[in-house]
Amino acid sequence: MDRYSRQTLFKPIGVSGQKSIREKHVLVIGAGALGTGNAEALVRAGAGKLTVIDRDYVEWSNLQRQQLYCEKDAQEKLPKAVAAKQRLALINSEVEIAAYVSDVTNESLEALVKKEPFDLMIDATDNFDIRLIMNDVSQKYLLPWIYGACVGSYGISLTILPGKTPCLHCLLKTAPLGGGATCDTVGIIAPAVGMVVSHQVAEALKILSGNEQECNQKLVSFDVWKNQYMAVRVEKLKDHDCPSCGQSRTYPHLSFDNQTKTAVLCGRDTVQIRPSVRLEEGRRLDALKESLTSQGIEVEENPYLLSFKVEEYRLVAFQDGRVLVHGTKEIGRAKTLYHRYFG
Repeated sequence: MDRYSRQTLFKPIGVSGQKSIREKHVLVIGAGALGTGNAEALVRAGAGKLTVIDRDYVEWSNLQRQQLYCEKDAQEKLPKAVAAKQRLALINSEVEIAAYVSDVTNESLEALVKKEPFDLMIDATDNFDIRLIMNDVSQKYLLPWIYGACVGSYGISLTILPGKTPCLHCLLKTAPLGGGATCDTVGIIAPAVGMVVSHQVAEALKILSGNEQECNQKLVSFDVWKNQYMAVRVEKLKDHDCPSCGQSRTYPHLSFDNQTKTAVLCGRDTVQIRPSVRLEEGRRLDALKESLTSQGIEVEENPYLLSFKVEEYRLVAFQDGRVLVHGTKEIGRAKTLYHRYFG
């Protein structure tokens, strides 16, 4: 029996819709809780190609809600994009899967979208700056995307169709996009993740199967613990002066910025530092390992990253030059450690 038979029996999809899904390429940004849920569902649904981008590696605290990973991935500190690709390939060998262990920047995302003919972007990041970059890329290249976020027992989702719906920038001043809570401060439970994933995947299947007219025109939010559900119509919030989708758009979040970037990562005492200049490929981790071992520092490594501990901090360096400083939320302290060991 055909593996997609139950999906094709669903009349809104049918045989023609399934054929359409098989021809589509989806970009999932983030391979954490939302990313793994979306990726698995879309691979099981038979998407033609799936590209996953994530900057982090698997840790023990991820296993509570990030459904593609196992204890071995955490023990080996496997990059999430790599671990996700390995598991997804076992689920459906018919789907082409690409994985990038990388931070998403305005420059890298725009270059990727120019290179690859994506049909849809799924937001599975925990970083609002990245979402605004996605939003501008969406508007500039007419690429639909599905916003999603969750924290504690709360979740939210919105489908953004360029030229048809307000963009994320339009909604910033008026729509209830959530407060300042993060999983670092209030935690997160898996059912909230599952609810957001369900909304995102349902919307994705509508778009991929040729049923875009059925997409939800509302901003959906809910609290699974407090038994609350809200859907707000947003079409009247479209701003004709919006710099991202208005009449004189400038795509402000795609402007070039080559300064060193720092970010406190959600859910951990961790600061990410991204250098302004990309280091030479192939030699950076070997050179770093040689320098550290000459100082008597014990180094752990795999083909994708290198980690070491100094004082109460753990530093993890990736092939693309990024460094995670675990053990602090203080950007100043993280920068001091970065410059001490990475110049």
